[in-house]
Amino acid sequence: MKFVDEARIKVIAGDGGNGALSFRREKYIPRGGPDGGDGGHGGSVILRATDNLNTLADFRHQRTWSAKRGENGRGRNCSGAAGEDITVDVPVGTVATDRETGEVVADLGAAGDEVLVAQGGYRGLGNTRFKSSVNQAPRKTTDGTKGQRRELQLELKVLADVGLLGLPNAGKSTLISQLSEARPKVADYPFTTLHPHLGVVSIEPHRSFVMADIPGLIEGAADGQGLGVRFLKHLARTRILLHLVDVAPIDGSDPVQGATAIIAELEAHSEELASRERWLVLNKLDLLPEDERDACISALTEALADTDAGVARQYAVSAATGLDCRQLAADLMSRLELLREEALEAARTEARRAATPDA
Repeated sequence: MKFVDEARIKVIAGDGGNGALSFRREKYIPRGGPDGGDGGHGGSVILRATDNLNTLADFRHQRTWSAKRGENGRGRNCSGAAGEDITVDVPVGTVATDRETGEVVADLGAAGDEVLVAQGGYRGLGNTRFKSSVNQAPRKTTDGTKGQRRELQLELKVLADVGLLGLPNAGKSTLISQLSEARPKVADYPFTTLHPHLGVVSIEPHRSFVMADIPGLIEGAADGQGLGVRFLKHLARTRILLHLVDVAPIDGSDPVQGATAIIAELEAHSEELASRERWLVLNKLDLLPEDERDACISALTEALADTDAGVARQYAVSAATGLDCRQLAADLMSRLELLREEALEAARTEARRAATPDA
């Protein structure tokens, strides 16, 4: 269940600066000779993998990345300054392909990996370079070469940060369509979702996460019944599970019984998955009369507390109307950022431990 996030960008390296045509002109030095300096190299464009990004959504806003041109040479053998390279941060796992040739120019599989994708132009030479015993006053210079220009196709195959689970028709597809641009099929009958859907939930620029919707689980899923079991193993790689519970099932079934059945299937499938951080989301509040909502939520909360002690947080929302969905997304983003920081700190600690020789 990999999600291919795509973006198309243009990278333009800087041109090299031109060489200068100049002669030394000073009093009492009638034949000072050539003193034209070289130009500067143009800046290059580099792709760098970082853990701080997990989608390519930000590249929809900035599609062109240009490095600076090298400065022209000057008299008195002064060389032009080189253009500054620019580094474009992309998520780990990004593959960059040249759209014209189809060549894979970068495959960034680990944080910190860097690949030069557009070479800056080379500097031009000033006329000082062409001075010889037979040509004391050369008027020849060369221009800097053009920087490389490429149109790149970026592709990112990522796994979801947040996984949705619940019975068929619990509102998982509606929630993911409410929070992201994903548009899975939504209908009022069970097993509407036949394939997993993933969407990027964007809180603000540079703050987003990936959410996955899988087919609904049924009792006996761990033994191969239903559709969702085929994708349960992928949820083990998510950081947070959102357990959606329909507070007003159309078949009149007991929401508590349905919720506990899902927990039982998780435990039967994988103890590690059952122990993953899980948030309980009571959905479809819009189907309850406003004066009955608080009482219904309290009753469900008390009943579920007696049967499910693994819930980290609890929310009550309406995916259809968007009630409190944005608050849920914001809290998920904050929690994911904290988990990423903890993972990075653990990695740094492990690296320091490995680098320290035993006493």
